[in-house]
Amino acid sequence: MCGIAGYFVTHGDPTLDRSILPRMVSRLHHRGPDRRGTFAEGPAGLAHARLSIIDLVGGTQPISNEDESVWIVCNGEIFNYRELREELLQRGHRMATSSDTEVILHLYEEDGPDCIHQLNGQWAFAIWDRRKRRLLLARDRLGVRPLFYTITDGRLLFASEVKALLCHPYVPRRMNLKGLDQIFTYWCTLGSQTLFEGISELPPGCWLTFQEGGLHLQKYWSPNFAVSNEQSREENGERLLQLLTDAVRLQLRSDVPVGAYLSGGLDSTVTTALIKNCSDAPVRTFSIGFADSEYDETAYQEEAVRFLGTEHFSMQCTAQDIGRVFPDVIWHTEKPILRTAPAPLFMLSKLVRQSGHRVVLSGEGSDEVLGGYDIFKETKIRRFCAARPESRFRPRLLRKLYPYMPEVQSQPISYLRRFFHSEPHDLEDPFFSHCPRWKSTAWLKLFLTKDATDRGTGHGSSVIDLPEDYSSWNWLAKAQYLESTMLLPGYILSSQGDRVAMAHGVEGRFPFLDYRVVEFAAALPAHLKMHVLNEKYLLKWCTKGMIPPSISRRSKQPYRAPESDSFFATRLDYVEELLRPQRLLEDGVFRPEAVEKLVEKARNGGVLGTRDNMAVVGIISTQLWIDQFVRNSSGAN
Repeated sequence: MCGIAGYFVTHGDPTLDRSILPRMVSRLHHRGPDRRGTFAEGPAGLAHARLSIIDLVGGTQPISNEDESVWIVCNGEIFNYRELREELLQRGHRMATSSDTEVILHLYEEDGPDCIHQLNGQWAFAIWDRRKRRLLLARDRLGVRPLFYTITDGRLLFASEVKALLCHPYVPRRMNLKGLDQIFTYWCTLGSQTLFEGISELPPGCWLTFQEGGLHLQKYWSPNFAVSNEQSREENGERLLQLLTDAVRLQLRSDVPVGAYLSGGLDSTVTTALIKNCSDAPVRTFSIGFADSEYDETAYQEEAVRFLGTEHFSMQCTAQDIGRVFPDVIWHTEKPILRTAPAPLFMLSKLVRQSGHRVVLSGEGSDEVLGGYDIFKETKIRRFCAARPESRFRPRLLRKLYPYMPEVQSQPISYLRRFFHSEPHDLEDPFFSHCPRWKSTAWLKLFLTKDATDRGTGHGSSVIDLPEDYSSWNWLAKAQYLESTMLLPGYILSSQGDRVAMAHGVEGRFPFLDYRVVEFAAALPAHLKMHVLNEKYLLKWCTKGMIPPSISRRSKQPYRAPESDSFFATRLDYVEELLRPQRLLEDGVFRPEAVEKLVEKARNGGVLGTRDNMAVVGIISTQLWIDQFVRNSSGAN
């Protein structure tokens, strides 16, 4: 895992870009602390900060083909590189390294951008083709690894993180308020939007070519949740376990030790059990607990450790810890967040690195593709209520959804029906599953100034691209598609994944996001994912006996962390400064009087509901973002 950067100048002098290349890659040092490399030729330049995982000695990048007509830099891993390498050698290709990145290069020589279809992995790479005078950028199917770009004055600049692009004097430092509007609705920006004006993100499952004729963006993969699988539970369970086992086998390929995150939930415990079955080496696991019992899952973690016999490392997180590291978290996420949950994972990745590990497997992706999230259960119950609007008993089920949200539990049934959009006409909305979440999150926009609101509007659900046959999908398929193409790449794999892990040079790998697993799971009928209200039913069935029964039986526990208390339990100078009324006026995003009321409520120990907590975290993280990326030209580090 690494950091990449570079440029391609279609007209003008590239001298400036060559001189800035070392500075760009130096901003990515945390992603690749082991070695740096650059290449510049005519109008193009590539740079690489390396985290050595495969071919520790010979895998330094940039890498070229035999006649140096094609060059590559890559951030990520190609898990099936050994099989591809053998095929390429049989076809007469000569390999200068044993790395997985060189495999991409030779596949490109044969198939051009279409070589991507042969790759099983997680990647963001750039290829400079001297003969075609073309730059190719590509990102993996699910969006595990990030890649950003901007076009300015006849040049395309790209990097793994925006902070590297901001080193270039032609790149402005301005907030894109349309991006903020999207974050304050969907928790993330959509498509190629970012929070930085003029800077785009290459969407998951896409490649981009740039040459003198202009830019061409192409989608090469998208999850298809149209049901086509009619096999039995037994047949599907056997196939799912086979695919997951093979995904783990491939993702254990590494020239450095591989560990695993162990949260105490179903997905991470299954992943750890599969690692144990695939390897004779001792399994090292890592987990985080909380001083506040409301968030703590230590008992389940310890039960999994005893059952699986792993060598375990753990740490405890307090609200004060979250407040302390939060500025560093935003420096690495490069966008506001609405939950503090990334902060403990930021701390956990530091523990992993300090233990001597730089690769961990994790259970991310299981909830999205196998039907595990509360939002899926919520959608089923809301549909059940909408089908019989006259029923007085069905809406009572809504109270059982979120026991950690007292502001919902205490409301009358009439309020719950409105809040959860559970009327018959609501079923016609193509975004039925996510309407309550988006509406609740959008409440944060009441804190914005009129100018920020006016400049950010107009980017609602109408900008979400839907498959042509989306309307014919079942209710769960629609909800899974929205979750897998929006929140998963935009938040789970980004702010809560790649960014906080790579902050300490740790690579996360996700067997449930092996594209073969995703495509298989997407085609499963709804009742094998959610059996009545039993989430991830098929996964639990096919892994019976592999993990502790209590973990298999427990309901999905959403990962949460202390929120407002993290900023107001003790005095934090940066919070005081960022929320000063004059500072808020100068930055021009939030209304000082509205923020002051919220802060007073939090400081005085008032009961803050889910929306208030999201507002506190969202406002502070946005103000930190402005301070680090707009006000401070030298950055936070």
